[in-house]
Amino acid sequence: MGMRYGESRAGAPGTVLLAAGVQAAEAAGVAVAGVLSAVDTAAGHSSQSSSGIGLTLLAFIVVAGLAWIAVGLVHARPWSRTPAVMTQVLTGVIAVYLLQAHRFDWGVPALVLALAGLAALLAPPSWRALNRPAPAEEDAPAAPAAPAAPAVPASKPKPKPQSQSKPKPSPNVSRRS
Repeated sequence: MGMRYGESRAGAPGTVLLAAGVQAAEAAGVAVAGVLSAVDTAAGHSSQSSSGIGLTLLAFIVVAGLAWIAVGLVHARPWSRTPAVMTQVLTGVIAVYLLQAHRFDWGVPALVLALAGLAALLAPPSWRALNRPAPAEEDAPAAPAAPAAPAVPASKPKPKPQSQSKPKPSPNVSRRS
């Protein structure tokens, strides 16, 4: 039997694998930026060495997170869809920022990756593969069905009869004649 279009041997659709590849490419891009940041910090080109070290460490933490999400996508784990979509949205925002700053060398690839990753994640095969399975009815014990109550039309409340007597004056009020 042959494979259908868009399916892989590992069970994840091709669109999910494309999204995982995009995620891995973004991780590689952030790793390159982290290495450049480390080189600049070591060369003394950072405004403060502590901020350069912090940004470099943050970049490598982000690389680890992006790689973890990519592995989740390769294995078609349902938890990986939301962080992957958020990554693509944030990458698109950063790409627009870079393009506005005339950094086309970083902005154009980032925008292309963000759009490709978002399209791959939102494609129907990816959507089906990354959905959580519905709870199986046979796994849960069946509750006994309660008998249906007969439909009774709602009746209007009966108005209270009004008394015909005059209201009694309160004892605190004195009458003068």
